[in-house]
Amino acid sequence: MQVFKFGGASVKDGEGVKNLACVLQSIGHKNTLIVVSAMGKTTNALELVISNYFNNKAELQSSLQEVIKYHNDILFDLFEIESHPVFKKVKSFFDELNNFFKINKSPNYNFVYDQVVGYGELVSTTIISEYLNAVRIKNDWVDAREFIKTDNYHRRANVNWEETQTIIATKLNTCVLNITQGFLGSDANNFTTTLGREGSDYTAAIFAYCLNAESVTIWKDVPGVLNADPRYFENAQLLSQISYREAIELAFYGASVIHPKTLQPLQRKEIPLHVKSFLNPKQYGTTVSKGVLLEPKIPCFIVKKNQVLISLSSLDFSYIVENNISEIFSLLHSYKMKVDVIQNSAISFSVCIDNIYNNLEKLLQQLRAKFSVTCHENVSLYTIRHYNQTVLNQLEQDKTVLLKQLTQETVQIVTK
Repeated sequence: MQVFKFGGASVKDGEGVKNLACVLQSIGHKNTLIVVSAMGKTTNALELVISNYFNNKAELQSSLQEVIKYHNDILFDLFEIESHPVFKKVKSFFDELNNFFKINKSPNYNFVYDQVVGYGELVSTTIISEYLNAVRIKNDWVDAREFIKTDNYHRRANVNWEETQTIIATKLNTCVLNITQGFLGSDANNFTTTLGREGSDYTAAIFAYCLNAESVTIWKDVPGVLNADPRYFENAQLLSQISYREAIELAFYGASVIHPKTLQPLQRKEIPLHVKSFLNPKQYGTTVSKGVLLEPKIPCFIVKKNQVLISLSSLDFSYIVENNISEIFSLLHSYKMKVDVIQNSAISFSVCIDNIYNNLEKLLQQLRAKFSVTCHENVSLYTIRHYNQTVLNQLEQDKTVLLKQLTQETVQIVTK
């Protein structure tokens, strides 16, 4: 059994879907499960729909119609006649979504988010499954929500591994090519949950772990894992082989090619991960596997934009000690802040966070009751693995450095 994952960029239009079929025909698809993301920027478009539902009802239908039109254009590119069953299947999903907006009573943004945004994956996989069947690549469409069971921590759900493994092992027909959705699961009440933004890689790893797969291949619009994001850094280099440990480090610090949670289940069963280009499927790409060292140890650059740096000090210049730090982290947890950097001294404590849930003002209000607080929004966090002084000097040039933290292998710099 092998698991493939195709991201949104790979299926952003009709040509992308046709190319996916060509990739399968080129490299084979026997004993394969395919995980697919929403098409193109559909998740972003559905986030706008959700925002309009809460804040601008007058624009709700027009923003939803944009999503529908986008997918209909792809349908007309792939299927010759409108009487093909796929049109009715896709319409039923959007009708279902529209109905949700009419009957929903929950004011919880995160709950609504999960119920709505997953339609991107449900529609994309339906279109792809039907197209593959049309070109004689026989497959079964699988609803990931019936197989991946989670808690109800909406937008970043935690997998119930025991239940998920039992369901996948007993209910998934592995004798056929299966097409399923990334990013999605369901809780004990069968409400849709999501595994975190860009969580389709994680879905692939979950299925691979539960199926004891031989490998996972993530198909991207880049040649593999690069030492830097080419959108922000020039002359990015391909890392052809790296260890699980190194890949986990890079993912933890925010490398966008691999989802942070993806590698842990694969490492536990020593399942190799390949990252390859869907534009050049025969090229080697990157392999992440056991015992491979990053050779040579070239600097690897990661940047996270739109972060928040909060610096705290005690109001009476007393030490920041364990009970203070425990209280700070309790608040960070309560307001669902993802912590990326921590730095403390005797009388100060700084933390760089990702304000995913837009709870910053509530958090600051709590912190200001007990600490002197300085907050810098819209900062950038740069991480360099295997840094040297030359690349450090280049990175800091023409930037205002707000925080710097160095270890033997890694430096993190927060800049304005």
